[in-house]
Amino acid sequence: MIKFYILTDLEGVAGTDRFTQTRTTDAGPEAKGPSMTQLGREVNACVEGIRAVYPEAVIDVWDGHGSCGLFPDDLVGCRYQREFRPHQGQLHDYAAMLFVGQHAMAGTYNAPLCHTYSSREVMYYRLNGVFIGEFGARAFLAGVQSVPTIFLSGDDKAALEAKLFVPQIETVVTKQGTGFESAIHLDPDESCRLIREGAERSVRRMHEISPFTGFTAPYTFEARHYNKYWTETRKPNPKREYVDDYTYRIVSDDIFALPF
Repeated sequence: MIKFYILTDLEGVAGTDRFTQTRTTDAGPEAKGPSMTQLGREVNACVEGIRAVYPEAVIDVWDGHGSCGLFPDDLVGCRYQREFRPHQGQLHDYAAMLFVGQHAMAGTYNAPLCHTYSSREVMYYRLNGVFIGEFGARAFLAGVQSVPTIFLSGDDKAALEAKLFVPQIETVVTKQGTGFESAIHLDPDESCRLIREGAERSVRRMHEISPFTGFTAPYTFEARHYNKYWTETRKPNPKREYVDDYTYRIVSDDIFALPF
């Protein structure tokens, strides 16, 4: 039976362009409820697109937002996952990976809610000298397992970033970024319609999209933080080379040993 893996985040859905719409700690859990509901709708639209081609497919959905981005009961025709992360090493049985609700990497110009894993801590990640965000890192983790990344929905800068790494990928733009916390949004219903259509197209042509394998070992990973990385409560890790108080580096032949 064919299987698909949908990786989700909250910042890229239609109608969301402020961090208070995504963070539980800023304004309470109710503040991000509408964004979570829209993410559920966009995920369901992606699932419908997949099932238009493979009605009996097994579809697993990973809730990739730090403080949770989905109401599991909203999902239809797929399996919710939170703790299990197949993109970290168990993707071999999946035909393809798809992204829903994605944002651009930290530092991207006019990219709404752009960040790399932590909006409050990480200035940038680099892999073998290339700036890389959540999309590129996870697409590569899938790629080394021979799994293509075939679809992304999110803001326009996230879509451009995806095509930088996977030129053949299908994308759906849910909003045009005009600043760090501003965007021009699609109507939520229109966003869902386009996601359904885009996901269906991506599945129909997934054999034209190669797994992303653009980096080769040894892997040199570098992370720079906005604040001093190590303090009295966060001690230096002996497996890391500390370039300065804000930056550390790891060299490894094992991509799964890196903090993606």
